[in-house]
Amino acid sequence: MSSTAPTPPPPSSTPSSTPPATTPTFRLRTAGPGDGAVIAALVRELAAYEEEPDAATATAGDFDRALAGGTGVGCLLAEVDTPTGPEVAGMALWYTTFSTWQGRAGMWLEDLFVRPEHRRLGIGRAFFAEMGRLCHERGFGRLEWWVLDWNTSAHAFYRSLGAAPQDEWTVWRLDGAGLADLTTM
Repeated sequence: MSSTAPTPPPPSSTPSSTPPATTPTFRLRTAGPGDGAVIAALVRELAAYEEEPDAATATAGDFDRALAGGTGVGCLLAEVDTPTGPEVAGMALWYTTFSTWQGRAGMWLEDLFVRPEHRRLGIGRAFFAEMGRLCHERGFGRLEWWVLDWNTSAHAFYRSLGAAPQDEWTVWRLDGAGLADLTTM
């Protein structure tokens, strides 16, 4: 599960005082129970980006337990090569769903985040390619996710992959006191 950025063009024949810029390479790997701290940090960065910094309360231990197996949760991490060594650049965290209409499992992408300094390297596209490969390998019928309405750059990126918005559905949620009240009905 390795991706690398394209190699730079060959140097030109004209002399230059600055060396040619190179695109950093990256690779994807499957996250495991020891990656909880970096996943929690990425989730907090995502929450800040989405202007909800206090909403992310999951701990490193929560992610370590979820990734220990048996929960249907998976996570891919992207690592970029830097002069000081590999650096985690982003994540795609997903879980298994089930479609009664298809009678097959699917994948729900809960969060995809690439740190701003590592965007435009092809990491997002590589995440989707790997998740697509996993869906195919496991016989999953769908890969689904949601995106905030205001995130138009994400909308454009997803359309470039061939994805289509599902505007006819409204997301509903029960949490907090409403969820607790269900137990007294």
